[in-house]
Amino acid sequence: MTNDQIEKFLEPKNLSNHSVKIDFKTRNSINGLFIESSDYKELKSKNFWRIVTETHIKQWQETKDGNLARIFNGSEFTRLTAIKS
Repeated sequence: MTNDQIEKFLEPKNLSNHSVKIDFKTRNSINGLFIESSDYKELKSKNFWRIVTETHIKQWQETKDGNLARIFNGSEFTRLTAIKS
């Protein structure tokens, strides 16, 4: 996916508030939260995204610790699906 496609999906209603299922071209799907950090614009311009995976979401919501996030390449995404809570 392109960074424009991803950004359109991540309009403020989804970013950091709702889990997203992310399907990849070459690996298993994950659930996670896209987060906006200090380098968000720079990463976005290169189609890289900080995502807190499902196993760390609760801890991230309590601490907002950016070290819990991993950086993923958006060109490897095939589909994004909002997870209803």
